[in-house]
Amino acid sequence: MSAPSEKRGVSIPTGRINRMARLGGLTTSLAGNVAAQGSLQLLSGRRPRLKDLLLTPSNAARVADQLARMRGAAMKAGQLLSMETNDILPPELADILARLRAEAHFMPPAQLKKVLIANWGKDFLGRFKRFDVHPIAAASIGQVHRAQTRDGRDVAVKVQYPGIRQSIDSDMRNLGMILRASNMVPDGFDLPRLLEDARVQLHEETDYAREAEALRRFSRHLEGTEGFILPQVHDDLSTDDILTMAFIDSQPIETLAQMDQATRDSVATRILSLMLRELFALRDMQTDPNFANYRYQPDTGRLVLLDFGATRQFDTHLTGECRALLRACVQGDRDAAIERLISIGVVGADVPDKDRAHLGMLFDMGSEPFRQGGVFDFGTSDLLARLRRAGLVLADEQVALRAPPTDALFLQRKVLGCYLLAERLRARVDLDALLAEYL
Repeated sequence: MSAPSEKRGVSIPTGRINRMARLGGLTTSLAGNVAAQGSLQLLSGRRPRLKDLLLTPSNAARVADQLARMRGAAMKAGQLLSMETNDILPPELADILARLRAEAHFMPPAQLKKVLIANWGKDFLGRFKRFDVHPIAAASIGQVHRAQTRDGRDVAVKVQYPGIRQSIDSDMRNLGMILRASNMVPDGFDLPRLLEDARVQLHEETDYAREAEALRRFSRHLEGTEGFILPQVHDDLSTDDILTMAFIDSQPIETLAQMDQATRDSVATRILSLMLRELFALRDMQTDPNFANYRYQPDTGRLVLLDFGATRQFDTHLTGECRALLRACVQGDRDAAIERLISIGVVGADVPDKDRAHLGMLFDMGSEPFRQGGVFDFGTSDLLARLRRAGLVLADEQVALRAPPTDALFLQRKVLGCYLLAERLRARVDLDALLAEYL
C-alpha cells in the first residue's frame, strides 16, 4: 500500500452509543455557545433572540464539522439540509453547511486496513500491484481508492465506512431530535420528510449489491448510445462492504465551464436528453444530482456516469402525469398543470382559489423555457433565482403545497441538479428538439 498524503484521516465512530454520544456532545456544545453569546448580548444592552443565537457561523461550523466526522446518516441529512434550505438560511450558514456536499474526512489507514481484512482476508495485498491508501474521493457512506490488480486491471475500490449500515435508523432519530430541539431548522420546513427520505436513500445506497446491479442495468440501457461510458463491476473484488469497478481516467465535469460553447452545449444537451430518456422511456433513473457523478473525457468527448446507489424505477402513473404536465407547460395551460400536480400529490385536491392563483403565477414563470420554444440559454437566464424567490413567497403566504411523494421528490432533485449543471456550464440547449420525442 502506498503512503498516504499529509491530510489526516479521522476514525469513523461506530456503535449506537458512541454515535449518540457524538450527537449529544454537539447539542451540549451548541447550548454552551448560545449561553455565552446570549450573555454578551445582554451585557451590551440587547435582548437576544434564541433563533439568532443558534444561527451563527460558529454554530453552523460545529454542526458541519461533527456531521462530516460522523459520516453516514448524520452527514447525509446535513447534505440534504444544506441543499433544501440554501435560499432560506443566511448566506454565511448556507456556505458553511454546503461544505458537507463536497467534503468528508476519510478513514485513517489503520481503520481502512481492518475493513479490507474483514472483507478480503489478511493476505489481501497479494491481489494488488498497487493500492493507494489515500482515497481519491470521500463521501457520506464510503470512500474510493485507486488500485491496480496483479493481473493488470486499473480499478476504483469503493469502501463502505464501518457500522454505517447498522447506524442509519438510530442516527436519523437522534439527529431529528437535536435539530427540532435546537430550532436550527427554519419554520415551515418539512424536517420529518427530509429525514425519512434520507433514511430510505441511505438504506438503498449502503446496499452495494443493489448498486452493482443498477450499474449493470444502466450499462445495458446505454449500450450502443454514443457519448457515454460507465465503469464495469469487478465481482471477484466486490463484497457487501466493497464495490470494485474499473477505473476510468477523466476530469471533473465543472472543468468544462472553461471550454468552448459548442462543447458545453453538447454535454448539457446529452445530460438533459438522458434525464428525459430515464424518465419517459426507461422509467429507471439515477436520481443523485451531485456534480461529482458526472465526469468528462477530453480525448474521447464521452461523459463518465458514476454512482448508481440512488436509482429509482418509476411507475407508469408518475411518468404519465409528468408527460401530461410537460404538455401543459408547452401549451401554457395553467389548469391542466395544477390538475397534474394534484394527481402527483404535490397539491391537495381541495386547493383554495387564492392558492390556485399563486400556483398559476409560479407555473407561468416555470414554464417559460417550454413556451418560448427553440434554444434556451441557461447561462444568461435568471429563471431559477426568480423561482426561488417565488417559492419563498408561497411559503410566506402558506400556499397549500404538500411534501411530494418520495418518487416525485427524488425526480425533482434530479431535474434541479441537471438544470444547475446546465447553468454551471452556461449551456445553450434546443429544448424543442429534446422534448419532441416525448410530447
